[in-house]
Amino acid sequence: MPLITTLAAALAAALLLGVLARKLRLPPLAGYLLAGILIGPHTPGFVGDLALAGELSEIGIILLMFGVGLHFSPKELAEARGVAVPGALVGMSVATLLGWGLARLWGWTDGQGLVFGICLSVASTVVLLRALQERGSIGSRAGQVSVGWLVVEDLAMVIALVLVPVGAALLDGRVPAGMLTGMGVGPQAILLSLLITLGKVAVFVALMLVVGSRVMPWVLSLVGGLRSRELFSLAALVAALGVAYIAYVAFGVSFALGAFLSGLVLGQSPLSQKAAEQTLPLRDAFAVLFFVSVGMLFDPRILVEQPFAVIAATLVVMLGKSVAAWVIARLRGMSEAEALTIAASLAQIGEFSFILASLGVAERVMPAIGRDLVLAVALLTIALNPAVFWLADRAAARLTPRPAPL
Repeated sequence: MPLITTLAAALAAALLLGVLARKLRLPPLAGYLLAGILIGPHTPGFVGDLALAGELSEIGIILLMFGVGLHFSPKELAEARGVAVPGALVGMSVATLLGWGLARLWGWTDGQGLVFGICLSVASTVVLLRALQERGSIGSRAGQVSVGWLVVEDLAMVIALVLVPVGAALLDGRVPAGMLTGMGVGPQAILLSLLITLGKVAVFVALMLVVGSRVMPWVLSLVGGLRSRELFSLAALVAALGVAYIAYVAFGVSFALGAFLSGLVLGQSPLSQKAAEQTLPLRDAFAVLFFVSVGMLFDPRILVEQPFAVIAATLVVMLGKSVAAWVIARLRGMSEAEALTIAASLAQIGEFSFILASLGVAERVMPAIGRDLVLAVALLTIALNPAVFWLADRAAARLTPRPAPL
């Protein structure tokens, strides 16, 4: 019964608090995180099975990253590259440096500060797209640049999921997990181990782009020709879960990267839209379970015990990163209103931050309190994002020159 009980409790709590969040004009994601806190071990009442929730969240990560890969658009990135590429890189660098600086003030190591800073540097795909859709501005110039900016951040985070645990461990003078054992941390051993790690990733990526790009669409076309919706959905799910599993077992690549590349390969085929539609219900359900499981890990006591740390980290996201985004947008020739829309869109963090924070704790390159801080910042920035958009609209109205009366 533990699996059924945890599933029922997680989905029911997510539904109730998601509806409540929606009624309060907050993103449902905030409700899902609160649902996890409600059924987690740090609050009274019913406690879900944390181990089972963690395993379900892994499936959520795989399907979430598969969806990101399906919607990854090189065309959108190319169209917005003039602002999105330098903006995303500068914005992520600013947030990472500010987060690292805070961590060093708290006495953390360089490696821990690096992971914490990167966690604060990337916006939530779910929150940003929903906010732009609700405002009807996803097709505007600011909306296209924001989406392109997000694509660059997502791509950078996919790379970070591979490299950050390695780099952070090396900064702390430890042998990173997954490297060759018994080689120590000398310069030659580090270089050789790092080259082997990156080589395995490169071989997997090459196989996916060369072989997978031909085999996977062909298999899906073959199954699609049978005109069976269930079989096509099953084939798409096997592509996501199967490739992620092979990537992890055979190449030492994370589930997240394997699923992303699987989605990326299928996303460039004519069947991408159908694959996205057919897998959407299951992706949504497991994404909800992922956010609930993240909430279960959160200890609300940090809001009372470390309020200044929470506020400081929140300001890094809502001020530091957003100001950098506004400056870059203005320097690249965008109007005040467009620059403010982009800055408001990026003034929050979400799913990639959770994934990296959990990985950092698992790989011992970030303390557990760092994950709690990331979750607290995510909850606050997601909840405050509608207010940030309202302030951006008011500021744009004041700064935009009005036409002279006739």
